Amino acid sequence: MTASALDRLHARRAHIGAPLCLGIDPHPDQLPDGLGHDAGGIEAFARGLIEAASGEVVAVKINVAFFEAFGSAGWAALERVRRDVPSELVCILDAKRGDIGSTAERYAAGLFGHLDADGVTLAPYLGEDAIDPFLEYPDRLVYVLARTSNPSAFRVQELRVDGLPLHLQVALWAAERWPGGRVGLVVGATAPAELRLLRQAVPNMAFLVPGVGAQGGDLTASVRSCDGAMAPGLVSVSRAIAGASSGPDWREAAAAAASALRRQMADAVLQSSASHAQAANHGGS
Repeated sequence: MTASALDRLHARRAHIGAPLCLGIDPHPDQLPDGLGHDAGGIEAFARGLIEAASGEVVAVKINVAFFEAFGSAGWAALERVRRDVPSELVCILDAKRGDIGSTAERYAAGLFGHLDADGVTLAPYLGEDAIDPFLEYPDRLVYVLARTSNPSAFRVQELRVDGLPLHLQVALWAAERWPGGRVGLVVGATAPAELRLLRQAVPNMAFLVPGVGAQGGDLTASVRSCDGAMAPGLVSVSRAIAGASSGPDWREAAAAAASALRRQMADAVLQSSASHAQAANHGGS
């Protein structure tokens, strides 16, 4: 019997010792020298990044938009890249889907069925109708957008609803409705204060944390806040690995960047564990 995505996430995290997730966002204008600015170029780049960094990461998060933009050629490339992700890694398709129940069923069939993703990112705005169809696949993971890392996120996500910011209401709703560990939240590293408050509010949920690296997110805060009691969290890094070099050594540079990030995150995990132990010894929490 094949292990569930959650079981594999636990196992891989224990093996790596850090929550590093490789983000695959292959913009055709930012590819290394020698790669074409077409579907073939982004496929070669994605495959090269996965090969270079796979030994350092827990998971791979593939942003499907960069493949969809090329139409059928992009979708074929996405299918091949997905098949190339090593089986020990958790593969998350960053699709940010959200629609009525019947449409969500077909999105789930495409992402979990045809593409065989281990996890997906989903938008919460349509409510549970947009999310429950994905949970009909009992061995997969779902990450619901809560507080994202983009600069204008606060305009909507910080709106007050019954006295609380909307992103916190989303988190509390998701934690209450889906408590088992398969549903997590997307919380950006560029909002460290909100990250800490959300961790306090929903201690059981895993966080998928983008925004470390090129977006300037706080690596240490992200690592210390990403894990939930029910599931390990992930800190996703894209450009700090993918953009380590634009020259012929881009694979080697990506591998070195991933290795350095894994070590930094592992140190942050150890420091967090030590501080928690010290607080417990002194009667803290």
